[in-house]
Amino acid sequence: MIAIAIGIFIGHFWPDLGKAVKPLGDGFISLIKMMIGPVIFCTVVHGIGSMRDLKKVGRVGVKTLFYFEAVSTIALIIGLIVGEVLQPGKGFNIDVASLDPKAVAGYVTKAKEEGIVAHLLAIIPDTFMSAFAKGDLLQVLLIAILSGFAISRLGDLGEKINNVIDAMAQIFFGIIRIIVRAAPIGALGAMAFTVGAYGVASLVNLLQLIATFYLTSLLFVLVVLGTIARFAGFSILRFLGYIKDELLIVLGTSSSETVLPHMIQKMEHLGASKSVVGLVIPTGYSFNLDGTNI
Repeated sequence: MIAIAIGIFIGHFWPDLGKAVKPLGDGFISLIKMMIGPVIFCTVVHGIGSMRDLKKVGRVGVKTLFYFEAVSTIALIIGLIVGEVLQPGKGFNIDVASLDPKAVAGYVTKAKEEGIVAHLLAIIPDTFMSAFAKGDLLQVLLIAILSGFAISRLGDLGEKINNVIDAMAQIFFGIIRIIVRAAPIGALGAMAFTVGAYGVASLVNLLQLIATFYLTSLLFVLVVLGTIARFAGFSILRFLGYIKDELLIVLGTSSSETVLPHMIQKMEHLGASKSVVGLVIPTGYSFNLDGTNI
């Protein structure tokens, strides 16, 4: 939090310096992203490889996707309702005729080209190692699930291989513990650049939009996720307190991927099984986009 405050201070009073320290934020995010593929692979493979009841993996997968689709739809509906009621864009007085439609042409073309079939085929990597090279979470998840199922069928040899996979995971988590020590520096660089490049004054007109988004997110977390948490037997407020460090890192770096490895470890520390954590959290980064929907 101190680093974020310093970043805002630097960006406001020395904007050129703020822009110059952008690599600090970019470098930290890149360091974390570098480790996500190996961590997901080891976590999922060890989790599935340790399970003798492979039907449980299928049941968890189906429940996970159903939950993601249902809750993401609720997030989308809440976002639409709040946007319609509060109308955060009102008052900008933008002449629609002056807008350049070419600015979003690339997104429209991409949406037309990417159908369900194309999206599913894109999950299959060109080679086993290319999934790690590209850093595609779904591709890594696919080869991890296949590897986990294969190891679970190898009996005693599979157990030995699984122990090696678990040892590799400890190495990767050890590297992440070293990298995360630089989180304040990364947050400082990201915040300094944001304020330095766009300025505090230039963001004033967007405060209503930002406030609307955070209000909607707070409403969604406390009401929707809070209700789900209560049915599951825990307090959403206590859980938010448990992951406060991760929330601050995401706030500073504007990237949720920076906390994925830590979230995996924290969920396991709470008592969730490795197989459930390994399947649910990485899949959620591609399918459970509540914030994006809002």
